Amino acid sequence: MRPTLYLIPAPLGETEYNSIFPLYNLGVINQIDYFIVENARTARRFLSKLGIDKKLMELHFFELNKHTHSEQLDGFLTPLRQGQNMGLLSEAGVPAVADPGAEIVHRVHLLGLEVVPLVGPSSILLALMASGLNGQSFAFNGYLPVEKDVRRQKINFYEKRSRQENQTQLFIETPYRNSQLFEDVLHNLSAQTRLCVAVDLTLNSQSIQTCTIAEWRQKPKPNLQKRPAIFAFLAH
Repeated sequence: MRPTLYLIPAPLGETEYNSIFPLYNLGVINQIDYFIVENARTARRFLSKLGIDKKLMELHFFELNKHTHSEQLDGFLTPLRQGQNMGLLSEAGVPAVADPGAEIVHRVHLLGLEVVPLVGPSSILLALMASGLNGQSFAFNGYLPVEKDVRRQKINFYEKRSRQENQTQLFIETPYRNSQLFEDVLHNLSAQTRLCVAVDLTLNSQSIQTCTIAEWRQKPKPNLQKRPAIFAFLAH
């Protein structure tokens, strides 16, 4: 088999790993000595909690984050070019989706080598599954703009698209700005648009609620501060 880049999901928070990962993942990870990660420290903590067979000091980590320069990426893949399997490990959730790993995957395809995604939690798909919104047509839009007027324009733009295409719109925010985003969404979306707020997915504190905007406006505000959340809406 050709050298392979395995895409390794990470937990969305503190949870029992055996409830969200198949045992097969551990067998694959035990065969890998080279990992591309966002943060080596948290990657080591994750692998330690998994109970891998190898000593952490024997493993090699390349950090891919906002401080990484593009010219470094080919060097990260040297072990792969030399015949070693590698792992691309997300900080949370699945690699290369709302995650900087997509460029690494692209370069591996250019090399003509194998890319194998492993099963694990994706907050985007878990929220969509549980939302009751349209799972046949949907778009993940990442982060909305921070500036209030531009954000309002984007919310209106995505609601118009949702209504015209019957398409669910999903987006995220930095956890400490969740509450403000929620207020902006309530203020700018139409009363009959259905909004799902999915918080702390896979954790004991998980909460998933879907209501119309009119119903959300009558409810007590959810506690979203500093909690990972996915927002999704569908307009009619």
